[in-house]
Amino acid sequence: MKKTVGFIGLGVMGNSMASHILAAGYPVNAYTRTKQKADSLVEKGAEWKSSVKALAQSSDVIITMVGYPKDVEEVYFGSEGIIENAKKGSYLIDMTTSKPSLAKQIEAGAKERGLYALDAPVSGGDVGAKNGTLAIMVGGERKAYDECYPIFSIMGENIQYQGPAG
Repeated sequence: MKKTVGFIGLGVMGNSMASHILAAGYPVNAYTRTKQKADSLVEKGAEWKSSVKALAQSSDVIITMVGYPKDVEEVYFGSEGIIENAKKGSYLIDMTTSKPSLAKQIEAGAKERGLYALDAPVSGGDVGAKNGTLAIMVGGERKAYDECYPIFSIMGENIQYQGPAG
C-alpha cells in the first residue's frame, strides 16, 4: 500500500507537485490557508483537511511548500503544528526555500517525537513543477532520503542527496 502524502501549500508550485503525486497513485491529503487553491486538487481526488493538525494526524509523509521561513515555522511548531501532531514514524519534508538553521531546528524537533525530517528545496520554478522536472536538493538522514526517493522522483528529475539537515 502506498503511503498517504499530506501536502501543505498549494500555490503555483505546490499544486502542480501535489497533482503529480496524486496522479502517481498516492492518496493525498491537502491543506492550504486559502481553501479555493485546493479545489482543483480535491476534484482530482485529494482529500481536503481543515487544519495542519488534521492533515498531520492522517498522513505518513507530510510535504510543505509554503511562502517564507516564518510560514514554515507556523506550520511545523506549536500545539497545532506538524511536529506536535504527526504520527510516530512519519516523514516530514520541507520543500520551501528556507534557512539552514530552521531545517536543523525542524529535524531536532522531529527526532524528539520519533519523526524523520528532510529539507528539500527545489529549483526549476513553476514550469519545472508543472512538468515534474524540478531539481531537488535534499538534506537529512540518508535512510529517510532513500525511503522518500520514490516521491521525490515523481516531482523532479535531478534529485541530489546533500548530507545532513540544513
